Amino acid sequence: MRTSRRTVAAAIAGAATIAIIATGCAPSGDSDAGGTTQLTLATFNDFGYTDELLAEFTEETGIEVIHNKAATSNDARANYFQKLGKSGLADVEAVEIDWFTEAMQYSDLLAPVPDDLKGRWLDWKEAAATDAAGNLIAYGTDIGPQGICFRSDLFAAAGLPSDREAVAELFPTWDAFFEVGAQYTQATGKPFIDSANSVLQGIVNQLEFAYEEPDGTIIATENPDIQDAYNTVVEKAIPISAFPAQWSEDWNASMANGEFAAMLCPGWMHGIISGNAPDITGWDIADAFPGGGGNWGGSYLTVPANGANVEAAQQLADWLTSPETQIKAFLNAGTFPSQPDAYTDEALTGYTNEYFNDAPTGEIGIDRAEAVTVSTFKGPKYFQFHDALQNAVTRVFDGLETPEQSWDTWVTEVSAF
Repeated sequence: MRTSRRTVAAAIAGAATIAIIATGCAPSGDSDAGGTTQLTLATFNDFGYTDELLAEFTEETGIEVIHNKAATSNDARANYFQKLGKSGLADVEAVEIDWFTEAMQYSDLLAPVPDDLKGRWLDWKEAAATDAAGNLIAYGTDIGPQGICFRSDLFAAAGLPSDREAVAELFPTWDAFFEVGAQYTQATGKPFIDSANSVLQGIVNQLEFAYEEPDGTIIATENPDIQDAYNTVVEKAIPISAFPAQWSEDWNASMANGEFAAMLCPGWMHGIISGNAPDITGWDIADAFPGGGGNWGGSYLTVPANGANVEAAQQLADWLTSPETQIKAFLNAGTFPSQPDAYTDEALTGYTNEYFNDAPTGEIGIDRAEAVTVSTFKGPKYFQFHDALQNAVTRVFDGLETPEQSWDTWVTEVSAF
């Protein structure tokens, strides 16, 4: 995926649209013959909202839920902006972080989160969903605090430390990360990291501003931080990367065949690795990220203000994003909670992942979440600008253009957006 869990669906959920819990596919806000309210919930990929989890909401409230799951975030985005303010959206709609700022432009079309829920989420998660009038217009679901997933067996074979505490000490900075990667590649003749564009994502997500400023000013091609990020990736990440980008069939297969030894790894990536390499015993997770902390991905739930049953929809969004429910979603799909109250729950603090050598992934996720100090401003055109820059990296990786040529191509593309 370019960001967040966009095309993870192929590995997790498939492309089917499913209806769950409800006795029938009633329209938004309709009632069945017995007078039971039915709500529609629209998500994409895997939010951890299983049939069993939503059945708990029905049991508690008597409200049935029809869950429509888009194949990808791209599909959800197209549907959302085609119908927002009109008709046809679900009672509760999921929005991915990379196109959430686009939705913020239409905050008047979304029902605000009740004031008594403010403060539930991490400060930066909540601030990003607060409009100029002070209205919180979305319910935070998950975040993507990043650690380092690594093959301990491949590290050991290359003469590198292999236990997670020692590995965590290897990556205080990006320079250190690239040095270790070059050492691994020199020792083995194989790539160190899975994807050059995952490195670009990691660096960009540590910037306060990337392509736009909050007042709408486009800074993409003039931002020295973006040019530095691009130059760093083409000069230092490409030589140690197995692929230009993620989510291809070859990339999926490579998690099991030892083609690379490390990945930048938000919590939702854990299931992708174990799902693609179920028989590999060497994967582990280090509580570290170059340069401090970094968040990759995460989503929100929104309630369209013109829905047929807004109050009940707000009740569902509230329930789904409570700390207790988000812990259950984490246990189902690895979607890490954005609610600080969840971070003291033993179900999270004591959680270990057997596949990753019993790594304490609950505690690692908490440490990584608390290490995040910057939430990159992602304006309405972030998705387009970043996608095009990733394509620029891919052209260099594939030898189609020099770094300078590919940058110039990107500049031309940006001017046309």
